[in-house]
Amino acid sequence: MAETKLVKLKIDDREVEVPAGTLVIEATRRLGIEVPSFCYYPGLTLQAACRMCLVEVEKAPKQQTACTLVATEGMVVRTNTDAVRASRKMMLEFLLSNHPLDCPVCDKGGECELQDMTFRYGADASRFVEEKIHRPEEKWSDVVYYDAPRCILCYRCVRVCDEGMDVKALGVGMRGAHSIIIPNREDHLECEECGMCIDICPVGALTSGTYRYKTRPWEMTYVSTICTHCSNGCKTTLSVRNHEILRANNRDLSGINKDFLCVKGRFGFDFTRHPGRIKQPLLRKGDKLYPVSWEEAAQAAAAKLNELHTAYGGEAIGFIGSNRTSNEENYLLQRLARGTFGSNNIDHHRTADYTGLVTALGENAAAASLTMEQLYQSKTVLIVGNDPTNQNPLVAWQIRAGIRHFGTKLFLLNSRDIKLKRKAAQFVHVARGQEAAAVRWLATGEGQFASGVAEQLSALKTALEAEPELAIVFGSELTGAAIHDLVAFGSKLQGKVRYMALGDYVNSRGAADMGLLPDRLPGYARLDDKSAAETFTKFWGAPVPAKPGLTAPQMIDSAQSGKLKALYVIGANPFRHFGKSGAGRGQLGFLVVHEMFMTETAQLADVVFPAASAYEKDGSVTNTAGEIQLLHKAAEVMGARSDFDLLRILSHQLEKLGLGKAFQFKTPAAVFEEMRKTVPSYNVHPAGLLTGGAEPSKTQFTRNGHAPYDVPVELIRSANDNLFTSGTLGRFCTTVQSLPEAEAKP
Repeated sequence: MAETKLVKLKIDDREVEVPAGTLVIEATRRLGIEVPSFCYYPGLTLQAACRMCLVEVEKAPKQQTACTLVATEGMVVRTNTDAVRASRKMMLEFLLSNHPLDCPVCDKGGECELQDMTFRYGADASRFVEEKIHRPEEKWSDVVYYDAPRCILCYRCVRVCDEGMDVKALGVGMRGAHSIIIPNREDHLECEECGMCIDICPVGALTSGTYRYKTRPWEMTYVSTICTHCSNGCKTTLSVRNHEILRANNRDLSGINKDFLCVKGRFGFDFTRHPGRIKQPLLRKGDKLYPVSWEEAAQAAAAKLNELHTAYGGEAIGFIGSNRTSNEENYLLQRLARGTFGSNNIDHHRTADYTGLVTALGENAAAASLTMEQLYQSKTVLIVGNDPTNQNPLVAWQIRAGIRHFGTKLFLLNSRDIKLKRKAAQFVHVARGQEAAAVRWLATGEGQFASGVAEQLSALKTALEAEPELAIVFGSELTGAAIHDLVAFGSKLQGKVRYMALGDYVNSRGAADMGLLPDRLPGYARLDDKSAAETFTKFWGAPVPAKPGLTAPQMIDSAQSGKLKALYVIGANPFRHFGKSGAGRGQLGFLVVHEMFMTETAQLADVVFPAASAYEKDGSVTNTAGEIQLLHKAAEVMGARSDFDLLRILSHQLEKLGLGKAFQFKTPAAVFEEMRKTVPSYNVHPAGLLTGGAEPSKTQFTRNGHAPYDVPVELIRSANDNLFTSGTLGRFCTTVQSLPEAEAKP
């Protein structure tokens, strides 16, 4: 790689070296010098509309806009002279000439960039006497409101919608002082409702329908945590007052997503206060569920599970976990199943074949894994299956940003005409379900396709063979042997190849990593791996069962037929996803459920424990790229407890009955410490996590001559969620579901 050329310049008598091509406004930020701007925004095209970033440059005939000025060798810049300050004050005077004096009621009050600059540069009087132009506030959608008099025409919203989101839902209408921002449907928006325009607005022109007129910034506390919806692991900052979440954004640009959030990340938090939340344990008495005390519910669950274990053994009890619960909770659940009950009947709703990918990569798994930042910086990207715009929006954002900033080449192999097609250098359209066959053709040349498809595949193969590096992203269309073929094809390419499997939910990857699998232990260790078994036996105080267990569909089938005597379900809805239509719970003897809402599965349960959501607990989750991040408790909901607490309570009740050992962990952090000792891939440096970063898991897998991993047909199944759905949880996101675009989606 060629070395980056550096240029040296002087800013306010301080020397600094920056890469050639750096803008002066960015060079000043490296020195901690503030040059104000409204229209400039990193990553978007340059506008030079507000003129607030004027600076003096030695030998230049007049002041220059720092947001468009490229730093050059020997340049001398002054950012804080009397003339510069006077210019900024005059620019503010122009901006305020038609700006309403409604700071006391404006939702942006206290975090408004125009307000900050006015205080700083003292534009407290105006020489303009013209009557201000007034326009009534407009409701563009249930979540986006526009107040034209407040708008300073920085065009940030227009550019982020066009360049960042590739939606183009906003534009500029009228001319001169009458110019306004206009939506794409005259009086309303029709878009992805991501709300990026609201957060990027430097003033109060664009405001949120979920937050407006509810509180003030200084009355809230701010908690950074991970979005609980899709698998991309976006950081979201929750604004909380009186334990109630009132807003979500990421204005501090922290996290792997920087400033990006989709509609679910920004507006999909109101499920926490949905009236349908379960707030008290429920126990079945006869044909109905009745509210009972925590003690009665816990004792009833433990007594019945102990009775069935004594009568039928651990193999008669099944455990189905969640891909929304934390890593620590998933680890404890599989430890309860294996260490306490001696059962490998443990699984979850698998939305991507992470096991197949790790097995195919083998010893190279950690080095060949693709992070979100690496995806953004990739020179070439191949997407097989999936629809990232709808299913994995941060992945789509990173690819679009890479195309804009680095000229990334995008290749698609899909059976659907997805939105990213218009950004692709080549799109290979195959018949539905033929993605795996196409990958096999790329790897081996075997297979037959409709006229023209083979030629397109040949052209795709030729193009990829010429690339020096490649990022391969694939969805649930590829599993087992197909992933093995994909890795075999990648190994033949001359450049560095990295891989990312795309799952559905916030901890889909973490559930697999933590061993919610009937044939793999945490860290994907095989059941016959003696070294791993000895390690877990040492920490659990019980031997690891050797016989592979039942998968989730097999457990539901066995439960309905009566072969499985008890089922323990945490944060999942398996009787809807895997059960036979109309069969209900069938002949299942006992069902325990941890849940937030009365789902189809919870309605069938004998014991229901009210569970806390990801926004109401501490812990860690792992995104679809294998990056570990911390959850932070933001809110309290009366009556609910974290699954971590519920599993601890159950373990103590079981120990009293003589079954297993109680979990002695006091906090999720203590569980994470055990995970670091038992799961090598999670032995990451905690400092990176504690400071809000994302730590890639050090996934490793030793093949030892084992054949490629394969799974039964349809065991890996995506929910095919879109921007406005989120599995069972999506039903209770009232704001998101109220949007017209949500109704229009299948």
